[in-house]
Amino acid sequence: MNIRKTITKDVVLLDMTGQNKDQVIDELMDVLVDVGKVTQRKVALKAIWERERKMSTGMQHGIALPHAKCDVVDGLVVAFGIHRPGVDFESLDGEPAHFIIMTLSPANRAGPHIQFLAEISRQLNDADVRERILQAADKETIIDILADAEESGADSAGSEEE
Repeated sequence: MNIRKTITKDVVLLDMTGQNKDQVIDELMDVLVDVGKVTQRKVALKAIWERERKMSTGMQHGIALPHAKCDVVDGLVVAFGIHRPGVDFESLDGEPAHFIIMTLSPANRAGPHIQFLAEISRQLNDADVRERILQAADKETIIDILADAEESGADSAGSEEE
């Protein structure tokens, strides 16, 4: 998985402003529509919400991974948002989400979708990576941090300090 090809400056939101789960999902979808990665917003949103209703994609450590499969994308698409104050995402640990990563992939292709979710989860489980991203002043720095974490293959076991 090449983070630099998957997460580009045009799909990173540095300072999300949504006040709830609905609003942040809309913000991320707007990014994907604005850059032309999603052309059928309603269909894509419906898929995200169908998946979200089954079980919240709010994880632990401030991470939320709203994702879905639908046939309005040709391949894996990603939007990466930072919500510095945090937003309620019905997370497993009850903590607010600061890192909201939305993915969509075609219904008939599981590989890249699963691989990306596993990789980004591994990277963001590292407390140092999360802190560095929250402190980042620009999109390029965030992408560099994620790419460095990908390249180092930092073992998340033992790196979590919370």
